[in-house]
Amino acid sequence: MCAHPASPEITIVMPVFNEQEVLLQTFARLTALFAAQPQCRWQAIFVNDGSRDRSAELLRAQEAADPRFHVVELTRNFGFQAALAAGLAAATNADAVVTMDADLQDPPELIPELVAAWQAGAEVVLAVRRSRQETGVRRLGMDAFHALFGRLTDGPLIDTNAGTFGLLSRDAVTAFNQLPERQRFFPGLRAWLGFNVAQVPYDRQERAAGQPQQTLRRLVHYALDGLFSFSRLPLRLLTYCGLLVAGVGFSLGTFYIVRRLVGIEIAQTGFTTLAVLVLFLGGLQLIAIGVLGEYLGRIYDEVKRRPLYLVRRRS
Repeated sequence: MCAHPASPEITIVMPVFNEQEVLLQTFARLTALFAAQPQCRWQAIFVNDGSRDRSAELLRAQEAADPRFHVVELTRNFGFQAALAAGLAAATNADAVVTMDADLQDPPELIPELVAAWQAGAEVVLAVRRSRQETGVRRLGMDAFHALFGRLTDGPLIDTNAGTFGLLSRDAVTAFNQLPERQRFFPGLRAWLGFNVAQVPYDRQERAAGQPQQTLRRLVHYALDGLFSFSRLPLRLLTYCGLLVAGVGFSLGTFYIVRRLVGIEIAQTGFTTLAVLVLFLGGLQLIAIGVLGEYLGRIYDEVKRRPLYLVRRRS
């Protein structure tokens, strides 16, 4: 392992989408962090993911006022994962890169602990949530996904309490930038890299201001990307269901043939039974087609080979 420089360059990557209410606080807390940790050379790269509010204006003003702040503007809203990839690609000179949200639910004040774990030898440092502030349907959905995902994935184990917030070494960033996927699930890809991992626990906070920009629909889509990108279990379940239904059908067929041969079969109308069987098998087939469609749709997106994002402006 290469020795770390005495004054490492740490770059913070933050995707931004309609975060005008919180950005000034984010700038202030990052500036305070930079002043409190002069032993590091700091940069912050904000990726404007097609914001429709004043976020772009605020980002440009901060960029002009402080050379440690940089802005990458995408041509439109490509989504959080694409914006994160754009920020990692732009962090070309960093010795280590911290990835986090711009809404201050992940406290910038924890970053020195992430850097310390990296300097102690870790190549990937995960900020692991001890608690979180979300409530209601979002919280239930997140808890259900995290409970299930670790059991369903085919790849390396993923800490279900670790999200985007964390640190990647230079080697880890270089490796991550080589991954060509369009449908991305950042925690899964980070675990797939296989680098030496350390964990730093923390309590996730409420948003400093504004409303969550990740809608429930986007979160569901993100969860499906994670599931279908890292698990073949849905396909296996369809195979098992098919074998089970076929086995039950064969057994029933054999049973009624034997009854007919021994002369004890009494034929009945059986309309209800027939209707239930048709609806059950038809529903099972539609589910199977839907699961296959999820995989085929992702294959279709991959083979088109379109860029993950397009940059309008980069400082």
